[in-house]
Amino acid sequence: MLNDPRSHGLWGKTAPAPPPTHALEGEVMTDVAIIGGGYTGLSTALHLGERGIGCIVVEAEQIGFGGSGRNVGLVNAGMWVMPEELIATLGADHGSRLLELLGNGPAQVWDITRRYGIDCEAAPVGTLHAGVGRKGFDELAERARQWQKRGAPVELLGKDDAARMLGTHAFAGALLDRRAGTIQPLAYARGLARAAIGKGAAIHTESPALALERSGNGWLLRTPKGAVRAGRVVVATDMYTRFVMAEIARQQVVLPYFNMATTPLPEDVAKTIVPGRQGVWDTKEVLLSYRFDRMNRLIFGSVGALKNGGAAVHRAWARTALRRLYPQIGPVDFEQEWFGSIGMTSDNLPRFHRLDDGVFAFCGYNGRGIAPGTVFGQCMAALLAGEIAESDLPLPVTRPAPAAWRGLQQLFYETGAQAVHLAEAGRDIFLKSVSFPKGAP
Repeated sequence: MLNDPRSHGLWGKTAPAPPPTHALEGEVMTDVAIIGGGYTGLSTALHLGERGIGCIVVEAEQIGFGGSGRNVGLVNAGMWVMPEELIATLGADHGSRLLELLGNGPAQVWDITRRYGIDCEAAPVGTLHAGVGRKGFDELAERARQWQKRGAPVELLGKDDAARMLGTHAFAGALLDRRAGTIQPLAYARGLARAAIGKGAAIHTESPALALERSGNGWLLRTPKGAVRAGRVVVATDMYTRFVMAEIARQQVVLPYFNMATTPLPEDVAKTIVPGRQGVWDTKEVLLSYRFDRMNRLIFGSVGALKNGGAAVHRAWARTALRRLYPQIGPVDFEQEWFGSIGMTSDNLPRFHRLDDGVFAFCGYNGRGIAPGTVFGQCMAALLAGEIAESDLPLPVTRPAPAAWRGLQQLFYETGAQAVHLAEAGRDIFLKSVSFPKGAP
């Protein structure tokens, strides 16, 4: 629940209040029923409302309960997959469309926050992808080459220039993406909900979709105390899918990700750390990420779950990593800790599904939910309004296919990240406790 500090942490504490909502009771009718009150569902509702098309959103918990209220808040352009690999996987037509859509995704987020006055700490100042070692820098150089070939405003920074922007010499370089930035993610979700309601959408929280069945030429969606009759249905629950169309979740492997927020740093210290306030993540497989909020809290995160002993391990690692990157911070005190689930597809690319006649879904964001969720909601609204056809979408129509060895992969991610962090924290603690002879490596 949102009042669980381990659930949404800092974002639940600092986001403006959500618009008033209540559980669905009784039977209602609408043009489009939307399952899920995250970025995709709320963006779909907003853009349907802008077109005068009626819709009702049913959310099992509260607005932004899933990944929309737990993530780092990096508004990225594109996916993890490099542009040329993406085109090789999807083909020239779909691949080029997807790259254009997602490359412009952050601009759509900034536009919506401006037009609807959403108070979500929107900071369109770019992001910094930090390279670890020569291998990491080479990866960034190739990524820069591919994006620059497409005219994207990205810049490869050498070690010294990266150090000036990052405030640390720990990285071999960085890729600056000027399209991107950061937001307060739960505040953005709540702002989307308020904007959608203002355009005529109805949103019902504490209303899990328990069953979906055909009814005449449309669908009947049942919740514990009510039902929605609609001509078409959008399933926008992604990794948090539970009862209806659960195959959406089964095709993805859960990657847990946690965040820890420091207490507000003194201004003289905070200004030495990423002075341009870009969001940062690195090139390691068990990556780290960090960014500031408006009160100079540093939000630091990585792969891992804060359960089964993981909380202590990841907390020790985070303190050690922060001390290594930014020793001027001094002893680290974390004010909030929280974690959530990222759904990873087999090729690290999103999916578009026609699950049945008139039942659609975009999903599989692979940790890139903010801008993709926003623009896929725009696409969904345009599709349902008849402005575009399925053949015009940036993704081919596919059916969900269960992920192979899903349980084992998820166990590997959780325990593997914990082992890596335990080793890294333990190594630094050991090195600090041992005095080596002068000149020793």
